[in-house]
Amino acid sequence: MKTLRLLLSWTLLLISLAAALRADSVDSHISAATVYLDRAVITRTAGVDLTAGEHALVFERLPAALLDQSLQASGHGTATATILDVSVQTAYVDFTPNERVKELEDQLLGLQKQQRSLGDRAQILNEQRDFVKRMLAASTGTIIYPLGGDASHGGGTAARPTLDEWQKLYAYSEETFGKIAAELQSLDAQREDLKLKQTAVTQQLNELRGTGGKSYKTVTVRVAVSAPGKLDVALRYAVPGARWAPSYDARLRAAERAVELTYYGLVRNGTGEDWSAIALTLSTARPSLGGGAPELTPWIVDVARPQMALAMAPVMFERQKAMAGRVQAFNEVAAARGESGGNEPAEDTEAQVLTAAVEAGATSATFKIPVAVTLPANNTVQKVPIATAKLAANLQYQATPKLLESAFLSAYAVNSTDYPLLAGAMNTFLDDTFVAASSLKTVMPGEKFELQLGADDGIAIKRKLVNRFAENTGLTNKGRRVTYDLLLTVTNNKKTAERIVFKEPLPVSRQEKIEVNLLAPAEKDVGTKEQSKEVTREEDGKLVWRLELKPGEKREVPVKFSVEYPGDLNVTGLE
Repeated sequence: MKTLRLLLSWTLLLISLAAALRADSVDSHISAATVYLDRAVITRTAGVDLTAGEHALVFERLPAALLDQSLQASGHGTATATILDVSVQTAYVDFTPNERVKELEDQLLGLQKQQRSLGDRAQILNEQRDFVKRMLAASTGTIIYPLGGDASHGGGTAARPTLDEWQKLYAYSEETFGKIAAELQSLDAQREDLKLKQTAVTQQLNELRGTGGKSYKTVTVRVAVSAPGKLDVALRYAVPGARWAPSYDARLRAAERAVELTYYGLVRNGTGEDWSAIALTLSTARPSLGGGAPELTPWIVDVARPQMALAMAPVMFERQKAMAGRVQAFNEVAAARGESGGNEPAEDTEAQVLTAAVEAGATSATFKIPVAVTLPANNTVQKVPIATAKLAANLQYQATPKLLESAFLSAYAVNSTDYPLLAGAMNTFLDDTFVAASSLKTVMPGEKFELQLGADDGIAIKRKLVNRFAENTGLTNKGRRVTYDLLLTVTNNKKTAERIVFKEPLPVSRQEKIEVNLLAPAEKDVGTKEQSKEVTREEDGKLVWRLELKPGEKREVPVKFSVEYPGDLNVTGLE
């Protein structure tokens, strides 16, 4: 009796505890996402009505790739509640919980069935063709009847089809072969089309399967409620598969000497969860790098010991691999093409670009997109505007006429914004004309950068070899001298004064017996890189001219130099 009472007491206690802890599966949705260069932090919210007591709020079917250590839970509402803890479990199932992956798997299975059906039909047609071939072969052979009779009485004579029977047989076979060949060609085209579709679906599956295998995670938030009411619970977690990359449109307004820079984010969602009308934030932070600089290991120099070095090789490889994993950061440059369209305005006014709210922090910047964003989990690229800036620009033309007789326009500007311009693809426009697709290196606030705007025929530059002559030197004619006489012509055909920088190489001697002499311009007129002269010489022998040309001005720049060397010396590099 005592044992029975004890068991009954324990049973009642367990029933009371189970009643006190209520497990509620909540209906949640994704309300916000912060996307980094290699991951996203998702905010999933749920509104629940809670009674007094302890509750277990269960968030089901979350991505299997969810990073457990990133889980955070918070809540607010009319209920007086305390969040006790957050736990996560992995559930393994015999089906695909990710709906998008399941849809693609079903689609691939259907394509494979169609492929097998077409293969079966092709096999039947080939067998039909072989049968007709055998029938033709049999019809052209001799049929021997038994001895003692003919074709009608069982004699030993031979019987052959008549001409009319042969004609009908060949007409039938020709028609049959034609139909079979036509259908086989149609089957080949269908199978090739199915193969292309299978390849496309397989590629999509390979991108999404990392977030949607045969498992998912369930997160339980334990809440103690002292006063009943409504509680809005927000669950935050990090998940890989999402990323963004910067992209730019740079428009040079030549008349204003300014660059209009439009900053875009190319966002991809491969997390396995669709984002529908969410609040999107882009961040320049790189959490994959960790919080601090990596630690250096001692660099040891010792006497070589082959056996020890062989034993230590795997250890050193693992160390280098681990270090590389800490410092590697995702930086994808995806080039996107096209202009985004909008509704036609009632008046002839220019449409404005909606930009993000920028928050510059101590080590990174965040861009809050001002409108709700919908992005399915299929890794497609969505282009969202981040910011626009108008930067003062200094224009300069650059040329290397020996290689190409064209002047290329460059604009030099300073990043006067409060946020960094991350490395990314850039489309460059001269006013409203597209001129080049290039890339922009990372530019920090206050840093100077260059925009290369392509060739401009408004600046004409020509290079002409006026003369090249070789002669013997010295009293005994044992020396040789080769003299080059060049003429560089630069013309400013524009209506504005422009700055032109161009370079012309001089030979560089690596042998003391080979002497290079500059004859024009005079040595006294040539300065160093630090001096502000019209022409300077760089360390590698290049002459650099920096000219300020007025509208319509033409300048002729003579270049003359000689190369002297002993006549018995075999010299290379002379043109």
